[in-house]
Amino acid sequence: MKLTKPNLLITDDDRAFRETLRSVLDRFDFEMYLAEDGEEALEIISRHQVHLALFDVHMPRLSGLEALTRMRASGLSLPCILMSAALDEAICDAASKLEDVSVIPKPLKIREISSVVTHLLAKRYGWQAESPAVDRPE
Repeated sequence: MKLTKPNLLITDDDRAFRETLRSVLDRFDFEMYLAEDGEEALEIISRHQVHLALFDVHMPRLSGLEALTRMRASGLSLPCILMSAALDEAICDAASKLEDVSVIPKPLKIREISSVVTHLLAKRYGWQAESPAVDRPE
């Protein structure tokens, strides 16, 4: 069965950033879930099917890396994107040890995040973004 409407999870402790990222990705007509930290993200993943997850690295309660590590330990291998304004060698090294993880520095570039999201969905699920709607006479 072909994936027609991917479910995305956006996890960041900055509400304005979550909402902005949702509006950027909204043009693809994804179903989107929002979480403010890794704990909430894991709760959402346990209740809903998620095809791709985006995590901020630095968050209270449970960081993006910690949440991703717990997901992998539980056997869940959906593609993930780690985002951080403070990327360092330790974060990149830890991410490289986890399967199917992309790392993107903040501030995000709209074209880059859109490209990485669509590429990961195409690679894992064969999903392709639909062409923009064309106005048709009725």
